[in-house]
Amino acid sequence: MQPVLAAWLALSLLAGVGAQEMCGDPPAAPSHSRSVPAPQLSPEERLSPHMPESLRCDACHAIAFQIEEQLRKAEGKVGKKVLSESDYVEVLERTCSQGWESYGMQEVDGKKRLAGPGLLRQEPMTVMVSGGPWPGRLSKMCHSYVGEQGEAQIYEAHQRGPAALRELLCHGGKGACAGGKAGGLSPHKALQNEL
Repeated sequence: MQPVLAAWLALSLLAGVGAQEMCGDPPAAPSHSRSVPAPQLSPEERLSPHMPESLRCDACHAIAFQIEEQLRKAEGKVGKKVLSESDYVEVLERTCSQGWESYGMQEVDGKKRLAGPGLLRQEPMTVMVSGGPWPGRLSKMCHSYVGEQGEAQIYEAHQRGPAALRELLCHGGKGACAGGKAGGLSPHKALQNEL
């Protein structure tokens, strides 16, 4: 038994040496690697409970997207095209109260933008700062839109389509994207993005 064990040990040691010679050292990291810095947040962006003015249009589009998605899913579950008032009120409350953790801020070409589902894809080589104040700010804005516009008006806009809902929430008279505010898209650009 000992000669077999000794032979196995000798072969194991030789195999280990051979493997090192065959594989060599791990390749060195390329010296031309590109580092991507995280966006630098201003005191307002870090500490304010409110969405910064420059990100409100992006935030509005994120909220409109989430409302549209959740209402559409609810309609699909009940197999109807029209939800009852109690159903759409519940969906809107649940949508505004969700976690919003998939949203954050990133810097693209020196400009800070909100990023997440339903928003235009930005640079893949950027760092997104998520969590922190962003989920609470989005939830607060969503509840404020529902309070200002009313559940019935939001649901009617949803029934006319995503562009109508975005127009109501984001581009109408006092909307976050109206009047060429910072960070906003013009209504024409927003409609192009829908297509």
